[in-house]
Amino acid sequence: MSTSGMSQELATNYKGRLLDAKNLPALPDAVHEISRLMESGNISTDKVAAVIERDQTLAVKVLKMVNSPIYGFPGRISTVKNALVLLGINVIRGLIISSSVFALSNKKLLALWQHSLACSLAAVETAKVAELSQPEEYSIMGLLHDTGKVVLSTQIPEARTEIDKLIKAEDIIFIEAETRVLGFGHDKINAWLCEHWNLPLVLKESMSHHHSPLDAKFHPEAAAVVHVADFMARLFECGSGGDDNVSPLDPKALRLLGLNHGKIEMILEKLIELYSDSANLSV
Repeated sequence: MSTSGMSQELATNYKGRLLDAKNLPALPDAVHEISRLMESGNISTDKVAAVIERDQTLAVKVLKMVNSPIYGFPGRISTVKNALVLLGINVIRGLIISSSVFALSNKKLLALWQHSLACSLAAVETAKVAELSQPEEYSIMGLLHDTGKVVLSTQIPEARTEIDKLIKAEDIIFIEAETRVLGFGHDKINAWLCEHWNLPLVLKESMSHHHSPLDAKFHPEAAAVVHVADFMARLFECGSGGDDNVSPLDPKALRLLGLNHGKIEMILEKLIELYSDSANLSV
């Protein structure tokens, strides 16, 4: 068999392993119960809070995240119900998903976690400056944008090893190395995960098109926010997305969000302030 044939066979094998539902991580029962309540229309903050509070570990994680500087209420939220009132059910559901996914990982992915938190901060600030409604909702999109990398690292560690070797040898960005090793990138893995977990379309598009925001059919603005936020987090070298490069910034994404030079400077100035306190990225 030729080298190209072997490479194609390997890529197909990786894809099959990731697409196999048995190999994908399961979300906590609380997420499924919250989703069921939302779909039924029979939902209230009391009911959702009760679901989360049945899992002590999960409740602690939610309160820890909500009281971090990322959401603007440090040290002020003492109950899950108050967190729901302030942030909304969709944001809390996203927090549960992100904490669950990263719980699968190990200390080697600490830098990716820090990068994701930095992207979360940048997404909120970008949405604010772009004058989008409910800017806090974008924090979860930033937090989850590299979920595919986490799942790749835990489900197919040998592929992650090959990707890391290629990045080190050729100094290329992560998604380029992924595509060469796997035949696809973490953006595609994100799409599969969102389908597997039945996540909202806006989350799916922001996660699966953050490298190509104008390709998003229904929520290009959300994808563009995460695209810009990812660039900002890399620019400030907060944590690591798996390589030492800053991914290219699509000028069309800036135009879509109405971000001119002055507005970009506003985002940068706010992020300097937020990133200056390293505690913001150590949740």
